[in-house]
Amino acid sequence: MSEKVIQLVKNINNHIVYPIIGFLFAVATIVFLWGVVEFIWKSDSPTARDQGQQHMIWGIVGILIMISVIGIIEIFLNTFGISTTPLQNVFLN
Repeated sequence: MSEKVIQLVKNINNHIVYPIIGFLFAVATIVFLWGVVEFIWKSDSPTARDQGQQHMIWGIVGILIMISVIGIIEIFLNTFGISTTPLQNVFLN
């Protein structure tokens, strides 16, 4: 692959894709935590407890989807020999 294409893919991943994934990961974590709070806080109401449980389940599903997306992207990039910034550097900056 040409160096310009590799650089374009790196820039798209580092400036667009990874920040979106990080944001969605944070949203899924917040949904999960809100479900935990709702489950505990409203433990006397069966319907509210079920709703909290559903939030926890969907939060976990969202987290697993984001982890899977990151894995698929990394497999795709490694298949074509494109090395990117380590994910720790992307999410911590």
